[in-house]
Amino acid sequence: MNIGESVILAFDSIRVNKLRAFLTLLSIAIGVFAIVGAGTLVSSLEGMITQQLADVGETSFWIQRMPKIQRMGEGRSRRKPITYTQYKQFKRLMTSTDWISAYSFTQGMTVKNGNLSTDQDVNLIGCEEYFFIINGTNIVEGRPFTEDDITSNRNVAIIGNDVITKIFPNQNPLGKYLTVGSQSYEIIGVLEAKGATFGQSQDNKIVIPLTKFLTYHANEFEQSLDISIKAYKKELLSSTIDDAYGAMRVARNIKPGEENTFDLDTNDTITDQFSGFMTFISVFGFFSGFIALIAAGIGITNIMLVSVKERTREIGIRKAVGAKKRWIMNQFFIETITICQVGGLFGILLGLAGAGILSSAVGLKIVFPITWVVFSIVICTILGLVAGVYPAMKAANLDPIEALRYE
Repeated sequence: MNIGESVILAFDSIRVNKLRAFLTLLSIAIGVFAIVGAGTLVSSLEGMITQQLADVGETSFWIQRMPKIQRMGEGRSRRKPITYTQYKQFKRLMTSTDWISAYSFTQGMTVKNGNLSTDQDVNLIGCEEYFFIINGTNIVEGRPFTEDDITSNRNVAIIGNDVITKIFPNQNPLGKYLTVGSQSYEIIGVLEAKGATFGQSQDNKIVIPLTKFLTYHANEFEQSLDISIKAYKKELLSSTIDDAYGAMRVARNIKPGEENTFDLDTNDTITDQFSGFMTFISVFGFFSGFIALIAAGIGITNIMLVSVKERTREIGIRKAVGAKKRWIMNQFFIETITICQVGGLFGILLGLAGAGILSSAVGLKIVFPITWVVFSIVICTILGLVAGVYPAMKAANLDPIEALRYE
């Protein structure tokens, strides 16, 4: 049995049955596209999440009224806001770390500098001095807030690159002033540029002291604050989390035995929550591809049955000169596997291209999913074997005398 000859025969089957072969290859390509595309997207999302959590650090965690990733039917929408008064009490009760910062934000702000202004799309964030350390936010020029900036309620701001581009073109913004609402702020720092994620710019923002934010840009009694905390070292993370739970329950006046009216998220809990979403995408992609591959398998079986009929006399001659059943079966298996791998190759290329385009559109760094590509190749090989079983057996079991009489 010549493997090269079997591969050539497979391409001849594709050439002879052009329309049927095209539809079959298209089904394989669609199935593999769904599998590889979902795998590439999942790998890219996991890479983004891993990188962001690594930037923050494994000893940081967060307290907020609602979980960072909400699920349907959790019944937490009636929780009351975490107020600034509660935060101050929480901070006084915390004894395990001083790296604590409340923060909140509002969207759709317009920022001005003289005659220049931004669109009404700037994110305004209010926070305290440790916010940048806890959340891994780098300041490339100037300085972060100091404790004195917060306690003295100073009009200072740290800005993102998009704001600089719009209202300080070709200028160094440090020491200059900008206006948000009725307040003017001196620029003391510039944030590191991070680009866009999911089509949303991470640089279109201004950070001001939390006290200023609550006084002039939010309702202190309605705005729910999020709290960032960072343990001094990994060994102290567990005890710091326990301390935070206790302090927040006291600050929120939660009685013993009552459920928490806040959520605490660590890197691990966020990873676990995202992992459920990633699993859904993976399973959806796999089953969508699997259904398409089943249809493709039926098409391949049909093509090979036509091929058996067309080559009946040829098979009879081979059997008459001593060809064994397993040789004929192996020949048809090689042909079906070849057809599947051709369709799979197109599917892999389409999957990588499609996921790459989508990842670029939403600002994700594409990650080549080698595991999913290998998995797709294996699936196509198995599909070829399964789809080729009946045609191969039919060809191998032909009676040589009857086959030689076939016209």
